[in-house]
Amino acid sequence: MIYHFLYPLHTTVSAMNIFRYITFRTIYASLTAFLICFFLGPWMIRKLTEIQIGQYIREDGPQSHHKKAGTPTMGGVLIIFSIVVSTLLWANLTNAYVWILLLVTLGYGGIGFADDYLKVIRKHNKGISARQKFLMQTLLALIAGSMVYSCTNFNTHVTVPFFKNISPDLGWGYIFFAAAVIVGTSNAVNLTDGLDGLAIGPVIIVSVTYMVFAYTAGNIKIADYLQIIYVAGCGEAAIFCGILAGAGLGFLWFNTYPAQIFMGDVGSLSLGGIIGTVAVITKQELMLILAGGLFVLEALSVIFQVGFFKITNGRRIFKMAPLHHHFELNGWPEPKVIVRFWIIAIALALFSVSTLKLR
Repeated sequence: MIYHFLYPLHTTVSAMNIFRYITFRTIYASLTAFLICFFLGPWMIRKLTEIQIGQYIREDGPQSHHKKAGTPTMGGVLIIFSIVVSTLLWANLTNAYVWILLLVTLGYGGIGFADDYLKVIRKHNKGISARQKFLMQTLLALIAGSMVYSCTNFNTHVTVPFFKNISPDLGWGYIFFAAAVIVGTSNAVNLTDGLDGLAIGPVIIVSVTYMVFAYTAGNIKIADYLQIIYVAGCGEAAIFCGILAGAGLGFLWFNTYPAQIFMGDVGSLSLGGIIGTVAVITKQELMLILAGGLFVLEALSVIFQVGFFKITNGRRIFKMAPLHHHFELNGWPEPKVIVRFWIIAIALALFSVSTLKLR
């Protein structure tokens, strides 16, 4: 709303012209999201504590986690609130991609909220059944994929990293491909959210990475120079990524070890959904495998563990899945696991950005 209120004044006040620049709005939108989380964080922690919205620790998890029982959870509500408010203030609300991202944020946040709510009320770690959750995620992702597909002149080719001449066109099948990316990313981030700050750190890193991708894809001159697919209006997604990074930093202030608050499924599902949707919008869908490689590793560790367990009648690849628990049980202190995983996420992000020139 700041953008829509102040930018039209540029015809009479030349200084207002600055609001048309995506870089300027990204910076201040990020700061807005950060400040909302930073200043409302203590209030939310108090309120969640008062109404006893505390984390339930599953019995088959690492023993060291039992001391975290009762820590306020569902902090993802604060992240979502800061994202929505900052977007409404700084983004161009006539841009379709902005509303698609808001839909995914609120939709996946709603699914996560319902799951967290049931866990807290029932006082166990079940929540919504896996099947119901997956069906709701898939339905919402198909709606988002259809909306992206229906955007004017949206390109249904899939960008293959490192190969500028390989770009298969999926046509209407792109809707299902986009849905798979969104659902997969949402669940991968959800699986990563198991240690203090472990998920939000890489979310910030990946959001900054895709902020670069969104800006380059939304600028016709830069896109042409880098030989990537130009997506008209995609630049507004860069602002959304900046907002996600800012909100993540504000939340990390309270979520860092030892955590004062957890994001819960309301946070992890929505943040993963946002990243997946941005990957689709920016035409860097497969690049998410590299940029979000840490999330991929965490998800694969669960898939391989479950599959191997069933095939071999009880044998395991890891001491415990997801992967971060395996290292915990190997004797790594929790802060060491977290920081080392962040380092991996940063290295993967840097390499993924370099691929803009490796073609």
